[in-house]
Amino acid sequence: MTTSGVERPGRAPRYRVVQWATGNIGTRALRAVIEHPVLDLAGVYVHSPAKAGTDAGELCGLGPTGVRATGDVEEILALGADCVLYMPAVCDFDEVCRLLESGANVVTTRGEFHRPAGLEPAVRERVEAACERGGASIHSTGSSPGFVTEAVPLVLTSIQRRLDGLVISEFADLSRRNSPELLFGLMGFGSPPAELDEGRLAHGRISFGPSLLLVAEALSMPLDDLEAGGEVATARRTTRIAAGTLEKGTVAAQRITVSGLRGGRPVLSFRATWYCTTELEPAWDVRPTGWHIAVDGDAPLDVDMRFPVPLERMAATSPGYTANRAVNAVPFVCAAPPGIRTTVDLPQIIADLG
Repeated sequence: MTTSGVERPGRAPRYRVVQWATGNIGTRALRAVIEHPVLDLAGVYVHSPAKAGTDAGELCGLGPTGVRATGDVEEILALGADCVLYMPAVCDFDEVCRLLESGANVVTTRGEFHRPAGLEPAVRERVEAACERGGASIHSTGSSPGFVTEAVPLVLTSIQRRLDGLVISEFADLSRRNSPELLFGLMGFGSPPAELDEGRLAHGRISFGPSLLLVAEALSMPLDDLEAGGEVATARRTTRIAAGTLEKGTVAAQRITVSGLRGGRPVLSFRATWYCTTELEPAWDVRPTGWHIAVDGDAPLDVDMRFPVPLERMAATSPGYTANRAVNAVPFVCAAPPGIRTTVDLPQIIADLG
């Protein structure tokens, strides 16, 4: 915890920040830290030996900073940074606990900490103990889950006195995403439909379920259960996309749905539709990349948030939606009491754009 808190007048205090990992999201966060008016880059941790020793500016397309990346955890711990932006591909609880015990607050785009009650009890106890020993806090955030599954629903429900249902729909047009390994390898586009089993499509429970539970509890409407599932649509004809070729009859769109049930009916739902063509069998109602939120209550709302970015630039632009939220959260997490801090625990995240 930074004792001086979030003091905006005079732009004080400043925060010394470490960027941990420099993938797509981490690289964008690194650039944002370097350019931020009240954040000072203290260090960069990298997993690749080829990146070790490289100036941080070179890693994110900026000029020299004098801060060189390292693959040595001890070097990072010795920096005494106020906060670590923890953005690896896989969460290592040993690393997280060492960072917290050292006194460094942690903001992460990993999803493990959106709702502390969802952690395994032994893991939660260990992380909370590390927070207490270091006087530090940890917070999970990002665009989705995070911004659209927690921050936005809490704002939209702030003008309700009765909530009958809230549905968050996410749409992503991946037709111009030139990432064959991601689309064909990891996500299974271009595969026969039978190869994407229900278990693979039901992973949304893990990714988005904690946000729905958290929001429901914050609204004093605890959920009775979560339901999760998925479905696919196939290409109506053989289609060429940036990542390769989708043969007719292979998976060209995927939809996952997570619903929070109360009294036997869904009251909070998240639905993600990722597609590579709009010529689908069966025909799906797909929208441009972005989010649509429908609120059914005594103050009904229908909100569209589209990403007004050409598809050719989407891969370069989209990391900012996740990275920026984490960077903007740094002062608020540093000011928070020790512990695992959720969107509900923290004040509204207000960006310092000066």
